[in-house]
This record gives sequence, C-alpha cells and structure tokens, in this order.
Amino acid sequence: MSVPILVIGSSNTDMMVKARRLPKAGETVMGKSFLMNPGGKGANQAVTASRLGGSVKFISKVGNDIFGKQAIKQFEREKIDTSFIFTDTDSPSGVALINVDQNGENSIMVAPGANDNLSIEDVDKALDNIEAPYIVLLQLEIPLNTVEYAIEYCSSKKLQIILNPAPAVELNESILKSLSFITPNESEAELLTGIKITDIASAKKAAERIYLKGVPNVVITLGVRGAYIHNNEVSKLIPAPLVTAKDTTAAGDCFNGSLAVALSEGMPVEEAVSFACKSASIAVTRIGAQSSLPYRKEVNEIRLSVGIQSTSK
Repeated sequence: MSVPILVIGSSNTDMMVKARRLPKAGETVMGKSFLMNPGGKGANQAVTASRLGGSVKFISKVGNDIFGKQAIKQFEREKIDTSFIFTDTDSPSGVALINVDQNGENSIMVAPGANDNLSIEDVDKALDNIEAPYIVLLQLEIPLNTVEYAIEYCSSKKLQIILNPAPAVELNESILKSLSFITPNESEAELLTGIKITDIASAKKAAERIYLKGVPNVVITLGVRGAYIHNNEVSKLIPAPLVTAKDTTAAGDCFNGSLAVALSEGMPVEEAVSFACKSASIAVTRIGAQSSLPYRKEVNEIRLSVGIQSTSK
C-alpha cells in the first residue's frame, strides 16, 4: 500500500497566450490563441500526484472569488482532499499570465494574491492532523517563512520531504539538512551552488555541492536531457524520452508530483526519477498546465529508447 502525499503550496488560474515568439521589453506581439486553465505549482503537483494514483491532501489558500471556488471544485473532481484549502476574504485568488512561443518555451508573470497569505498558523492547523508516514511536497510560491516552518515541523515528525525550490530564491542552508529530496532545475541549482550548468559534468558538480550541504538526495532536472541524481550510492543521468515539446509550462510540476507518487509506492530512487521523466515528457506535448498532466496508464505505456549516461561513485 502506498504512503499518502501531502502537497503544501500555491493555487493559481493560468491565462495563457500562444504566439509565434515571446515579446521583447516594450514590444507587443500578436497572439494566436488564448487558454484559461487552473494552475499554480502546488496545485499542478497535487493534481499530477492524484492522477497518477496517489492519495493526496492539499494545503493551500484561495480567494473568496470565482477563481477560488472553481479551483476547489476542480480539486474535488480530481479526488484531492481539500479539507485544508483555506479561503482568504481579503485577497483575490492567485493568477499567472503566461506567454508561450512556437517552440513551447514560455515566460510567466504571477500575481500571488491569496497564496501570499498562506500563513504559519494555517499550515499549523493542517499539520496537527498529519502523522507519519507521509511524503510532503513543497515549492516556493507561498511565503518562505511558511515553507521553512512546514519543513521543520514535518522533519520533527520524521516525514519524507521533497522541496522543489521554484521559483528560485535564496534558501537558509539549515533548512536543507531537513530535506529528503531537493529538485532544482538548472537555474535554481546555479543559485544554490554558483555553478552554471552547461553539460552533464557541470550538473554532476552542482549536484555534489548541494549534497554536501546536507540534502541526501539531489535531483537536478535538465529539460530534454532528463534529470541528474546524486546520493550516497549513485551519481547518474536519467534520460527523458525524446518528444516534440508544445508547451513546457507545467513540466517541472509534473515531474515533482510524479516523483512523489513513485516514492510513495516504494520505487528505488533511479526508477522513481525515470518514472517522473516519463510523466513530464507527456506534459510538454500538450498545451496548458493542469490540462497537460497525464494519467497513470499513459505513463506506464512509455518506453525509453535512449541510454543512460552515468558516473559511478
């Protein structure tokens, strides 16, 4: 039987315009299509985990508006426990404005709204009802002091904690020692280490440096190349399936939600990361955030056709 998953994070409504290219500063570019879709890093990860078969509770905060009410109904349809989604009567629900070019690359601007008011007190109310075993998944679209409190609290209860350090911010290194996994992308890993990732060798160096800060499992996501894992047993690139990307908006969120599910089922780390790479490779072939997230049957049907580059420790 799998371990339940607790996601603590943001919920937004995404408003996306797809165009031939992204605008430069001060420039207007005519778009080709518009899509409004539920999003937010926390919500995307929670929906991913639920669609892949995880038992998911979600701690978040939405506004007392149409976007917030629609979000809660959508989570319930996705079979997510919404007992600890709080409603903010003062601030609107979070929104994200997303531009996507013809190659699937994006630029995103977020107005966090109620997400900025997810407080330590809110999280404390929810965590009082949580006991081990649980896998806890967090990101950084809610206040950093709330994230830090949640990590310390969950660590004290011996829960397995995954931190997706996105969007990139400076982190208190003492927090890193309480994590089980950290999952930065290239730019986030550079902020954590000062090492610019340009190839597999630099990814390995960055992963080693984060590991020495006290995180037992480091997973650096590398887009089309896959993900580099480093722990006390292995240092290895896990490849991603080769696909044609249409929209990379929720790829990282899909990866993290999938990783949580794989670990909740007891998969070894390499297998769990490979599962997450497969899942994210499906998401990038579709438009939108939550609308792009796959179901378990789709991930199970993927077969990797590329080799694994590795460096033995």
